[in-house]
Amino acid sequence: MFHATASSMGKSWPDHVRWSTFIVAGSIVGADQLCKAFVRQLIPLHDSISLIPGLVNLTHVQNTGAVFGILNAADFPFKPIVMTGVALLALVILGVYAVRSSSHGAAARIGLALIFGGALGNMADRLMIGHVVDFIDVYWGTYHFWAFNIADSTITIGAICLLIDTVRAEHHDVSNTA
Repeated sequence: MFHATASSMGKSWPDHVRWSTFIVAGSIVGADQLCKAFVRQLIPLHDSISLIPGLVNLTHVQNTGAVFGILNAADFPFKPIVMTGVALLALVILGVYAVRSSSHGAAARIGLALIFGGALGNMADRLMIGHVVDFIDVYWGTYHFWAFNIADSTITIGAICLLIDTVRAEHHDVSNTA
């Protein structure tokens, strides 16, 4: 049986890098789940607690859809199963990318760990309670950004890290060919 690992794909990440990736991802899942548990226990659904008046509330909402509440209002048969399946597919694609990508700088490794941890945190919600708990409500006047959680934040930061790594790699490639 073939086992695809970082070293079998021509990479040799040191053990401490692999372990730190798991530690970062696991810490994100733990912190995310702990905060969501507190929100579920302390803030009734759709209620808010002002954290920074005029800017940030803690608001307990349920996201049965995808990122940024896409499909949250949609109602279709087997929605929780479909949304969990989509999230699982995204995790598999992320894992394949992480193993097969030809270059991973530090920013990419950090980004992948952040994205993986955030995705697992939201996946845990979908599997355990059938929806994702969101609670960070950023607003200005009557304009509200979509409510989000720690997992969403780490996914966003991780995507920015991957973008930075990609831009650096392209810049490096261009300067080496010039």
